[in-house]
Amino acid sequence: MCRFTIPYSGPSDELVTRARSEIQGAGGSFAGDALHGNFEVKSPIGMIRGTYVLEANEISITITKKPLLVSCGRIERELREVLT
Repeated sequence: MCRFTIPYSGPSDELVTRARSEIQGAGGSFAGDALHGNFEVKSPIGMIRGTYVLEANEISITITKKPLLVSCGRIERELREVLT
């Protein structure tokens, strides 16, 4: 399991809309709102699943399932790139 927090600025509903678009555009699924939710996306070597909670200009992400060969740091870098 991986946990990390990413700061963001702007309205939380815009962040959620962007995340939903990116995840669904990559063939994944996204369920949630401007407070919390979950997501699932395929990588070339397996499924990545996680949850998120939005609070005070931060998004807290917990990765609940990932391929063994994909590091938490790699997932965090990819999400930071998409969300910031």
